[in-house]
Amino acid sequence: MSLSADNLPDAEQLCEQLADQLQALIQENNIDNPFLVGIRTGGAWIADRIQQKLQLEEPGILDISFYRDDFSQRGLAPQVKGSDLPDSIEDRHIILVDDVIMSGRTIRAAMNELFDFGRPASIHLVTLLDVGRRQLPIQPDLCAAQIALNDDQAIKLTGPEPLELSLV
Repeated sequence: MSLSADNLPDAEQLCEQLADQLQALIQENNIDNPFLVGIRTGGAWIADRIQQKLQLEEPGILDISFYRDDFSQRGLAPQVKGSDLPDSIEDRHIILVDDVIMSGRTIRAAMNELFDFGRPASIHLVTLLDVGRRQLPIQPDLCAAQIALNDDQAIKLTGPEPLELSLV
């Protein structure tokens, strides 16, 4: 299936769906005091939307720039801002939020960084979109939508106000 800018889903509606799905997951699994952590930048924007809707604790932000497995090839991104997490996430139930999951490498890097802050009780991965193309065996627990892209297509979330999806 080939996508065009005309038939991309609405990012704000997807955030609403994801928040509803997450509320159900929290209730079904009796997750006490979940802590949202958004991967900078798109995941952080989505975590903010979810936090506002579910009235959870202010989300943390994870900047995985130094944890990427292609750091030596890509170098340091010009917008590295660092992570904003509590000193310890020991025994916390983490809800890791990202905008788009493709290869799984971003999530692997994020989990490596999270463990530098402590050993969480659990990590649940929620993503706005899943475009497949996995290189690692990492799957989201919740995903608002799955989209098949051509090999020459990629999808980008821009924001934070408003959140919009575009093909690049």
